Amino acid sequence: MKTATHGFMQSQLPFQTSNWMPAAEEKEFWTAAQRAGNPLHEVPYRACFKPQLAEFFIREYSQRGDVVLDPFMGRGTTLLEAALNGRIPWGNDANPLSAMLIRPRLNPPNLEAIQIRLAEIPWSSSQKADSDLLAFYHPKTLEQLQALQQHLARENFDSVDDWIRMVALTRLSGHSTHFFSVYTLPPNQAVTPERQRKINQKLKQQPEIRDVKTIILRKSKALLRGMTTVSRGTLKKAGEKYQISSGPADQLSGFASQNVQLVVTSPPFLNEVQYGADNWLRGWFAELAPNNPNISEHRSLGAWQEMMTRCLQEWKRVLRPNGIAVVEVGEVRKGTLQLEFPLAQAAHEAGFTIERLMINRQCFSKTANCWGITNQVKGTNSNRILVLRKP
Repeated sequence: MKTATHGFMQSQLPFQTSNWMPAAEEKEFWTAAQRAGNPLHEVPYRACFKPQLAEFFIREYSQRGDVVLDPFMGRGTTLLEAALNGRIPWGNDANPLSAMLIRPRLNPPNLEAIQIRLAEIPWSSSQKADSDLLAFYHPKTLEQLQALQQHLARENFDSVDDWIRMVALTRLSGHSTHFFSVYTLPPNQAVTPERQRKINQKLKQQPEIRDVKTIILRKSKALLRGMTTVSRGTLKKAGEKYQISSGPADQLSGFASQNVQLVVTSPPFLNEVQYGADNWLRGWFAELAPNNPNISEHRSLGAWQEMMTRCLQEWKRVLRPNGIAVVEVGEVRKGTLQLEFPLAQAAHEAGFTIERLMINRQCFSKTANCWGITNQVKGTNSNRILVLRKP
């Protein structure tokens, strides 16, 4: 049966039958365990892939000391996994929050330094409370958050402050007392104030006082619990050479040509996720401009494919000869559109050789609902990956 895909029939797409599209390798290539990675990965962000995916390809296609790049770095999974494996992490994202989330984890401070800094912060503020924010926070909690904002705005902001801001960004909203907010959606998707008021009314709840300092310290302990002398030394060495930029993934002017051995990334799946709207609370706390980030959201498959062609052409510039690009995509539009096919067309047009099409089958995960997949009956979810080689 033919499937309609935005104005044309998917079965008629030329790249599905081209002789340069390899047959799919389909199995479970890495574990589906949710928390098998280093605890430093446990930073919530919408639509991020598991560290096991990044680790698999980093070990398969690079050596210690190689540069590994993620042009759509999100929370920084590829960068952190590259650093933990002795590679040099490079990353980019249009969302400036991404740099705030990954940079502190590439060279984390020790717990004692975090504890001392938290004790030094004056936790009171005379700033007027925003009524919209009071839908999420008790007035005294909001006062602490505003005091922390003022502290982070000081001129002698350092790596310990960078860490504290990162942790605070991950605790702004959630569904337990481990977060600053009243009960709400998970931390990777902040609802609007109007929606939160309805949640409060339905659950007959009001924001309770949270101690911001205690919550930040608790989360810091959890993130650092896997740190050893060896892993800290490995991160420090990799962190001395990392590069991070904020901008479009097809404009990596800050990265030198022919330096990257491996790209491991996952681009936006058309407009399935609204990254700016989902992160509005984080944008407020980080004091980003209302129109920042300017993230492309493509309703049209053609526009998405054109964007990916430009991106791949730019990644080809920074890759070494015979360098590898690993691009993870998925099924969207309720499973009717498999993005590896238009991605393959874009890769072909950009001059890459398509080496492998890999489909990693896993036990069903709730995150699949982000893409409109409701296959609980089948009990499976999949990562769909193209492995591309620069000639």
